Amino acid sequence: MSSTLHHLLAGLALLFAVSAQATEIYRWIDESGRTHVADVVPEKYRKSAIRIDSSQSEVSPEQRQQAERAAARNKVLAEEAAKRIQKPPVRASVSASRPATVKRPVQGVTESTDCETWLRLYRESVECFAPFRTTRGATRAEAFEKCNPIASPELKCGVARE
Repeated sequence: MSSTLHHLLAGLALLFAVSAQATEIYRWIDESGRTHVADVVPEKYRKSAIRIDSSQSEVSPEQRQQAERAAARNKVLAEEAAKRIQKPPVRASVSASRPATVKRPVQGVTESTDCETWLRLYRESVECFAPFRTTRGATRAEAFEKCNPIASPELKCGVARE
């Protein structure tokens, strides 16, 4: 086989491989002004739909691994926080030199906690930790002396609607 023909066949194979992975995504606006993005466009919006270049939004294997590591790390932190919250509070002795501080939120999340209560506790926790956040997004250690971390209820309850 000639070198040119070999290169042409390799190029075609590569083209088919890339096009097989690419998904065509479209954006359109319905009659109520809502923007929709999907790979299938309803018949009445096909003339107004605009094709979006999804290759710019594709996640690299490195980005996917970073996200998976972050999710695993967040899961471990949430489990550790849940264990700390479920332990009974340690009572300070009467002879203690400083009064015992009550962490916020006082109540923890259990398996029977309803979504509304969980969301309220999560927001209280976020508000408590807010003054202890640094400009780089870290949390100062003393925050954990005053605040109880509450995991986000989104995985169980969905995104909060306000």
